[in-house]
Amino acid sequence: MKLKDLRCKEVINICDGCRLGTVADLEIRMPEGQISAIIVCGPCRFFGLFGRGEEFYIPWDCIARMGNDIILVDKPMPKGESRPEGKRKRRF
Repeated sequence: MKLKDLRCKEVINICDGCRLGTVADLEIRMPEGQISAIIVCGPCRFFGLFGRGEEFYIPWDCIARMGNDIILVDKPMPKGESRPEGKRKRRF
């Protein structure tokens, strides 16, 4: 399989079912020539005007299945930003 074939594949996390994005790059161990991880660009923000979301680094061991157009990964991703401890939501 070529990098060109991997770049058009959608990456989905099977832990929570969310769509992570598409493959942007690979990390390769040079002496062996083995792929050690894939780097996934996050989804576009606000119609692509404000760039993309964060990038995800997914080790090759976390890939569960690879299909014709989808890659399924099994890696728990951190949820959105946690609220700082000092700021609490007011309740009325």
